[in-house]
Amino acid sequence: MTVHGDTRVDNYFWLRDRKNPDTIAYLEAENRYTREKMQHTQALQAALYAEMLGRIQQTDLSVPVKRDEYFYYTRTEEAKQYAIHCRKKGSPQTFQVAPEEVLIDCNLLSEGQNYFRLGRFIASPNHRLLAYSVDFEGNEMYTIRVKDLDTGELLADEIPNTSNALEWAHDNATFFYTVLDEALRPYKVFRHTLGVKEDSLVYHEPDERFTLDLSSTCSRAYIFININSSLTSEVRYLSKDQPDGDFRVLLPRVYQTEYDATHRGSSFFIRTNDGAKGFRVVEAPVADPAKANWKEIVPGREGITIASVTAFRDHLVTEERHRGLTQICVRDLRTGEQHSIEFPEPVYSAEVRANAEFNTKLLRYRYTSLVTPASVYDYNMESRERELKKQQPVLGGYDPRLYQSERIYAVAPDGIEVPISLVYKKGFVRDGRPPMLLYGYGSYGISIDPAFSSDRLSLLDRGF
Repeated sequence: MTVHGDTRVDNYFWLRDRKNPDTIAYLEAENRYTREKMQHTQALQAALYAEMLGRIQQTDLSVPVKRDEYFYYTRTEEAKQYAIHCRKKGSPQTFQVAPEEVLIDCNLLSEGQNYFRLGRFIASPNHRLLAYSVDFEGNEMYTIRVKDLDTGELLADEIPNTSNALEWAHDNATFFYTVLDEALRPYKVFRHTLGVKEDSLVYHEPDERFTLDLSSTCSRAYIFININSSLTSEVRYLSKDQPDGDFRVLLPRVYQTEYDATHRGSSFFIRTNDGAKGFRVVEAPVADPAKANWKEIVPGREGITIASVTAFRDHLVTEERHRGLTQICVRDLRTGEQHSIEFPEPVYSAEVRANAEFNTKLLRYRYTSLVTPASVYDYNMESRERELKKQQPVLGGYDPRLYQSERIYAVAPDGIEVPISLVYKKGFVRDGRPPMLLYGYGSYGISIDPAFSSDRLSLLDRGF
């Protein structure tokens, strides 16, 4: 390949052809070589596999997500590869005894397939229809199907070549979805009406630097088309009550300006890097969200990045990063009072999770660390009390008190402190002799957050 006068030779380019018999023969030879060289570790491999599998609770249940009078959840069963998606109708007090309704059993959908992945999974506003998408090829091209949850029958509607984006309008008969171009870039948004064969094009993004995604506000009032490149973004919005309407531009795209939005009442809350390198949050009227009408709610601050914003009826929640660590900040929109949720460990990960209700005092978030298994909490934004809803079970008697985590920093050549999260079994001696597994990444503004892994215990217990 010659680009700008520079010629590069890739001696392994021929391996791109998966159907070439020489490619298959080469891979088989590599596998034989690996088996031969690793033969002496077979007993250790078997022991490690048994340890790791023995810590996993294969029959399990996710924390139900309340949406109107239904609780949606997934569960897994031992020896089955995929999740089963279910719901129950009732209240928290009657959940345990309420009859279960299986919406999608992915183990049945995957039968006879070499590959299976469930993409979008979203019930209609009246909870009578389920739109979902599946990929049977592994190429991230999904086919949308619609299931009647009253009868269990699939509707005739079937839409191939979609990405993992879909949102319902309030009429329970219209949804919007995105399709892919030849480079598998989501580049068009279509409107689909149940029973109608021809879908209408809603938006086409010709600029190959941009991709499209769809989202719905927590208030359930608007559908957003999120148009993003690495440096620039734009949002278009449509009322869910007007499925046949036209999407409007929230703010016109400006090169190197990024923003996204959430909604409450007569206002949009916009997270933007316009005037703040680490982002700020402004309030803008839905009637005219132009910059001249902005009111700053959360200012930009040196060393802090605002990663997301979510609006509830009475509260505004932001996820912020300070020196790499996530903080969840809650603001009472009635009084202006604000506070951050306190976390008990020196290094951890926390993120706002599925919050399907808008009129609520409860914020659901996920917490984990190198020592603490993944935990789901409901946090009362007024009383500041939290309730542990579920913690990832670790079979075999895991005791977190036997392990220690900490955070240190390495100074890069440019003087920037790079955070390093460490975990080890207590009693570890810092004499440079124990083995260490180190992983690092940094690009595209992505952080690798510290999280618990039951598999990692097999290393820590052996002195890593």
